[in-house]
Amino acid sequence: MDLLPLLFVALCVLQSSSKPMEKKDRVHHDGPLSNKEHDDEENFDYDHEAFLGQEEAKTFDQLTPEESKERLGKIVEKIDEDHDGFVTVDELKQWIKHAQKRWIYDDVDRQWQAHDLNSDVYVSWEEYKNATYGYILDEADPEDGFNYRQMMTRDERRFKMADHDGDMRANKEEFTAFLHPEEFDYMKDIVVLETMEDIDKNGDGFIDLDEYIGDMYSQNGDSTEPEWVKTEREQFTEFRDKNKDGRMDKDETRDWILPSDYDHAEAEAKHLLMDSSQSRKLWISMTYLSGAK
Repeated sequence: MDLLPLLFVALCVLQSSSKPMEKKDRVHHDGPLSNKEHDDEENFDYDHEAFLGQEEAKTFDQLTPEESKERLGKIVEKIDEDHDGFVTVDELKQWIKHAQKRWIYDDVDRQWQAHDLNSDVYVSWEEYKNATYGYILDEADPEDGFNYRQMMTRDERRFKMADHDGDMRANKEEFTAFLHPEEFDYMKDIVVLETMEDIDKNGDGFIDLDEYIGDMYSQNGDSTEPEWVKTEREQFTEFRDKNKDGRMDKDETRDWILPSDYDHAEAEAKHLLMDSSQSRKLWISMTYLSGAK
């Protein structure tokens, strides 16, 4: 794969001037890179948001060309992790994924502030437990106390899995894995386990058809099911239950809730690197940044 100068790539992306009932969705998908249509013949709004993230793209839209160029310079330094002055598909993909998941990092930052009570750059299990469940532990017989204690036990199990070195203190990355386990490969077993515990009402370690449907739909006395419920029954029988034993095991549940989706970030990175050599696109980019919009 040919490498292209970092600023060149960056310049080429700044062109921006149902169902009848809602159902519970257990499937974990990456968020969209942009809500704009991806049509470079019309505009580069999709690339703009994919590269910067949707919120940051709005900020850039308010900047002058000179301010945009200055801020871009700082961004491309972050993208070029090996500091060789060029960008690879992998470096650009990682940047796009970071922009895509910025809301996760913002959430972690907020919760970090609330839980790192002694400011030692770790969140211990004791700190998290006391901040989250302390008021329940202080009461002798709180209402719903049993359920909250179950939640605390479950959180502790997840915390231990996120804690690589087993010292019951989470650094920033471990705390992120604890709060958002679906984003980390080594945490996906706990995502599957927690999902199965939620849905498996008879406690047999499997998810049968009634449990699968019951998790996403409650009749509430209505004898007529929506059409999408019929479709979900067919999905379970034809696709979810791969070994046709009438229930989903751990592996089948994993395939359902953690599908191997198309990697939109990688596709966009390749698109930007390949297409950035087009002279028309570069000319439009330079015109935008020079202020002749």
